[in-house]
Amino acid sequence: MTMTAAVPVSGGRHGSITLLLRLSDAIAAILLAADLVVVCASVLLRFCFNAPVEWSDDVARGLMVGSAFFGAASALARGENVGVSFFRDLLPLRLRTLVDAASAVLVVLISFYVAYNAIKLGSLTAGQTTGSGLPLELTFYPMGIGALFMTVFAIDQLCARPLPDIVRGLVAVAVVTGLYLAWDYLSPSSVPSAGTLMLIGFFAMLFGGLPIGFALALAALIFIWVEGALPGVIFAQQMARGIDNFVLLAIPFFILVGYLMEANGMSVRLIELLQRGVGRMRGGLNVVMVASMVLFSGISGSKMADVAAVGSVLIPAARRSKQNPGGAVALLAASAVMAETIPPCINLIILGFVANLSIGGLFVAGLLPAALMALVLIAVSIIFGKRPAEAEDVAPQMPVSGLWSGAIASFGLIFMIFFGFKSGFATATEISAFAVAYALVVGSLVFRELSFKSAAHSFVQAATRAGLVLFIVAAAQSLAFTLTLQQVPHAVGDFMLGLSKTSGVWLFILLAIAVLIVMGSVLEGAAALIIFGPLLLPVAVQLGIDPLHFGVVLVIAMGIGLFAPPLGLGLYGACLIGNVPIEQTVKPIMGYLGLLFLCLLVIAFVPWLSTALPRAFGY
Repeated sequence: MTMTAAVPVSGGRHGSITLLLRLSDAIAAILLAADLVVVCASVLLRFCFNAPVEWSDDVARGLMVGSAFFGAASALARGENVGVSFFRDLLPLRLRTLVDAASAVLVVLISFYVAYNAIKLGSLTAGQTTGSGLPLELTFYPMGIGALFMTVFAIDQLCARPLPDIVRGLVAVAVVTGLYLAWDYLSPSSVPSAGTLMLIGFFAMLFGGLPIGFALALAALIFIWVEGALPGVIFAQQMARGIDNFVLLAIPFFILVGYLMEANGMSVRLIELLQRGVGRMRGGLNVVMVASMVLFSGISGSKMADVAAVGSVLIPAARRSKQNPGGAVALLAASAVMAETIPPCINLIILGFVANLSIGGLFVAGLLPAALMALVLIAVSIIFGKRPAEAEDVAPQMPVSGLWSGAIASFGLIFMIFFGFKSGFATATEISAFAVAYALVVGSLVFRELSFKSAAHSFVQAATRAGLVLFIVAAAQSLAFTLTLQQVPHAVGDFMLGLSKTSGVWLFILLAIAVLIVMGSVLEGAAALIIFGPLLLPVAVQLGIDPLHFGVVLVIAMGIGLFAPPLGLGLYGACLIGNVPIEQTVKPIMGYLGLLFLCLLVIAFVPWLSTALPRAFGY
């Protein structure tokens, strides 16, 4: 079982495809860098000269949409799109090959449909302007061109398969389409509704291993095609709308901070200082792992970036100290769950955006719940940890002065993030932009370890990872739009309200936790929150549950699902980073997740843990 895209990367890529990938990387990184300049300049002009730039938000959003789709194209070219491979791996080899080929065909079709309709939407909006007077089509044309790159990469990956497999994949897609058309022609009254076919198609493709972003997009497309009344440009418009928001720009910036910290040496210094301080106590290496995730999560919003930064240093250290690497990876994954509510978490930003909640309030609300879970993990690490003598060979060797410089720089970054929120000097997005600038200055001028080449590579990595996340967000928005058309939120709300009136609010909370754990395991975390957050939060408010408290509960539940075996995609990612088979992590991760689930129940039924700090800080 592996966390891989359903469509593998072409092994013998032609030079033209390699050149196109480099071009896609460069465009995505340049657009991200331009976004950084626009946001930082806008804040400085507003604060220092009281001269706000009216067009800055529109330009920043347009640049983000373009960067996201070029980054998503690069991610597809490298085979980084994740999908649920558990069920696909259970199929016989011949059937699995057929499913993989059909998935590759669908990726080509979806990519092309996005590209065609985004470019068409650009032409239809020609002459229209944004609120600040900028041409509206400048948002859609880069999106369409990025999707065209995606289409070319998808075709390349399809053509890398043996010709018989390609033919079988094309035939399979054509047969399914033909069967539906014949059924609709011969007996239209017996054909399932568009919503039913959408759900069937979504789960069939999801369990078949189709990358999650494409499975979400395909579900929305099935509804649009079957329902027949909506033009294709609506699909592209909804995808753009899903990420065309200044708040979401914090996602690529905070991801970039994480990569820059790794490149400029800040992460290694901070981890080694923690090892020097507590690494020789009982269970010290595990304590260092939890503490490192706490600190890194206070800087980078990307959990997988945090897992990579911490795991790349501490998993080899666990092997050197003869510790079970499966147990170490399990604790690393559990620490990522714990860190889901430590600001500036990407999932908190996404939930705040889709549910119209205060992002600053969510950030503050998540601190005490995260502290509770961290203390539990640290206590377990100490109680069941190894004796100090067994971990002597993992003591760090870097001079103390170098360690403290990294720690001071890291804490300066954390202070900047929290001071920015509390002071009201800047928004979450603007703070994330200055965090990037801070990491660049520290790495290049203070530590002198961040070269232009490594900084450029960090921008490419961040644009690719952010494109991966934002493409899923865009696809989830298109699916959420179709669900709204079918009045699913209203139906779910009525059902949950009726259930709660007869059985109590506690049952609603437990059901919400169960839904997010299950869907967080099946879907990537952002998609689960985008679809179910707006469904459940209005019901919670009607039942008198504090929305910030309930939002924190949803994010933690989603995190448990994301790292839960056998489907949790986050666990597969941690195993890949630690180079450990998932089978070695199942037993220890279930123990850790059991403890975190108990913590979640305490957090869910003791609202004070989530509401005390927001009230104290005026949220």
